[in-house]
Amino acid sequence: GLLSLSLARSPAATPTLLTSPHLSSHPTLYLVVKMVFVIDTNYVVLSLIICFGMQMSFYAVAAALKFDKVTDFAYSTNFILLAILTLVLNGVYSIRQIVVTCIVVLWGIRLAAYLLQRILKIGEDKRFDEMRNSPLLFLRFWLFQFLTIWVVSLPFVFLNAKGSTLAGLSLRWGDFLGWALAILGLLIETIADQQKYAFRNDEANKGKWCSVGIWNWSRHPNYFGEFLVWIGIFIACTPSFVTYDYFTIVSPIYLFVIVMFVSGTSF
Repeated sequence: GLLSLSLARSPAATPTLLTSPHLSSHPTLYLVVKMVFVIDTNYVVLSLIICFGMQMSFYAVAAALKFDKVTDFAYSTNFILLAILTLVLNGVYSIRQIVVTCIVVLWGIRLAAYLLQRILKIGEDKRFDEMRNSPLLFLRFWLFQFLTIWVVSLPFVFLNAKGSTLAGLSLRWGDFLGWALAILGLLIETIADQQKYAFRNDEANKGKWCSVGIWNWSRHPNYFGEFLVWIGIFIACTPSFVTYDYFTIVSPIYLFVIVMFVSGTSF
């Protein structure tokens, strides 16, 4: 069952936090933390707490100051924090884990830089015109963002929580296919965002639909690139997955649904 699989982790999978001398000097705290890691071997609860804590912290600042310049920045950087933290806490550094973590971090840095630059230029995000002065409506957005980050991040969180026995398995075709798709998606997304940004900054294009570069091939190449990134990350994680881990396919499926039917531009 789940418990037997969890307890079968190799010694190398002992989270580095549990080896801290400072923590060991507090027996009660050490016991509580150890119980959390034994029960939450896939970091499901830990990642949930991290995502909730980070998003609510940013919400408190944004709601108090009534501005929306940190919303997208909080989204992107949360993935970076989660990827690095889950990798370091577990203390297992297989090639598979390192490459996937690096892809997530690169994706997060690129997106955070682009979105922060964009919001600083335009000043305000029109999506929040009806929320900015309503803490409860604004909170609903931040809760939705928290849930999205947590669900989408599940594949790499599960991978980074693996012990050396599973995470260190020899590289397979799934690794290379997943890395290739994720990197291709990142390139497409980057090019699409830059082309659209340049197009919109040209006064001659005001009110026109962007149809330059790869926007001439696809109506929303940025969304297509985003799908490729997270489908690729899921595939790259699967060589270390067992049984219930495959349920993390909810990540790309969830992303597809919210972009197509909730938060994205209508197709």
